[in-house]
Amino acid sequence: MPNLLTFAVPKGRILEEALPVMARAGIVPEAAFGDKHNRALTFACRSPADMRLIRVRAFDVATFVAHGAAQLGIVGSDVVEEFDYADLYAPVDLAIGHCRLSIAEPAVGTMDALRASHLRVATKYPNLTRRHFERHGVQAECVKLNGAMEIAPALGLAGRIVDLVSSGRTLAENGLVETDRIMDVSARLIVNRAALKTDRRIAPLIDAFRSLSEAEAA
Repeated sequence: MPNLLTFAVPKGRILEEALPVMARAGIVPEAAFGDKHNRALTFACRSPADMRLIRVRAFDVATFVAHGAAQLGIVGSDVVEEFDYADLYAPVDLAIGHCRLSIAEPAVGTMDALRASHLRVATKYPNLTRRHFERHGVQAECVKLNGAMEIAPALGLAGRIVDLVSSGRTLAENGLVETDRIMDVSARLIVNRAALKTDRRIAPLIDAFRSLSEAEAA
């Protein structure tokens, strides 16, 4: 029996949209995968039989694939750009998981962030945040948070946040307003470059996802 291909998928917002796309590309997980209460991290596939799925946090999807522990995965372009791994190849925009990476600050007392020379920003995207502000000649001190970003300004941890925004409702509920957009985000198929060169099973999977993406765009 050939070695199992490992396909990494993210927990959270992308997963529900990703599953139908994966099914159309021929990747069908075992029934247990659809149980939201199942806390397992590894799942078998009904099709193809030589694949397993791992369900991990989005940032970890990129790490597993970049280091070859998984050969393929699905993750947001925000994660791809944040880490910029040399061994990570993102050949297909899946056109799902749409949102944006934005700067937000308290609605009361807003100011033009780019007029300041130094800012403290709470975010789980320190690299993207620094690069964005550096392009405008602003030094950004990034406070790394993995969640609860919206309360950072109210507690005095940071004057602004950089986070994913979809409807903007969570920002409004926490007294914040979106002041700038860093990038638009969508989910990507990602592949380990070395695995692509050495495993003949990967290229047909890329082609299947690419065909779906092109059909959707047509």
